[in-house]
Amino acid sequence: MTSLITAAQQKEILLWPKGAPGSEGKTGNEKLRVVNEDHVISNIHRPSITPYIPLKEKGTGAAVIIAPGGGHRELWITHEGYNPAKWFSDRGVAAFVLKYRLARDTLSTYSIDKDELADIQRAIRLVRSRGKEWGIDTARIGVMGFSAGGEVAALSAMRFDNGKDATDPVDRQSSRPAFQALIYPGGSNRFEVVNDVPPLFLVGGYKDRSDIAEGIAQVYLKYKKAGVPAELHIYANAAHGFGMRSTNKGGVAGWPERFREWLSDMGFLKK
Repeated sequence: MTSLITAAQQKEILLWPKGAPGSEGKTGNEKLRVVNEDHVISNIHRPSITPYIPLKEKGTGAAVIIAPGGGHRELWITHEGYNPAKWFSDRGVAAFVLKYRLARDTLSTYSIDKDELADIQRAIRLVRSRGKEWGIDTARIGVMGFSAGGEVAALSAMRFDNGKDATDPVDRQSSRPAFQALIYPGGSNRFEVVNDVPPLFLVGGYKDRSDIAEGIAQVYLKYKKAGVPAELHIYANAAHGFGMRSTNKGGVAGWPERFREWLSDMGFLKK
């Protein structure tokens, strides 16, 4: 049974089986390059999620949709996607690695605010629509994003709805994430505290670019001023792109555990 679950959880699920809106006529294959142990993907026209579902006896009912980074040009999908997804799944949190379309890929016709946002919104709706099947509490589905993926995740936490009046049952689901975890996110100058915005977990490195290292501190202060729960970790010896690698050393290697503790403190891990 375990081997069947392992096999099933690593099979991609298309967000739109009949094709994503805005990708009509785009049939080019995905491109893959390997950098050390990282798979780097581009030319994405068929957005998907790859589920990592915990064993039933380990499941907490919480779930997180993970958006890897790559400057909106590509996705570094191993250390900012598959590695954290497996880590969270092993600890009872269902994880879904999002493969989203890329606004800054070569000759791309997509945009961040339309197509990339639509992909993560659809992922939230899709996971919510299958919550019972996957042992997920639909009130505890959140988002996590790294770098450019952090911008996409943050947008989903600012621009959401309670479901569309649609024939597609997936689109009738709410797109609001229950929480947001932004790991060295780009575009933080755009982040605003909106009505009913979900609580926030922020991680970054002191040695990152100033717009990120200082930007996330400013985002934290916005949330603090608005009275919305937020937690911020800035690691003194970390720069950009640390993600989750076996080679991470020192305090920054512990950020996933800090996030798990935060989920527990916020009540998202109750069975």
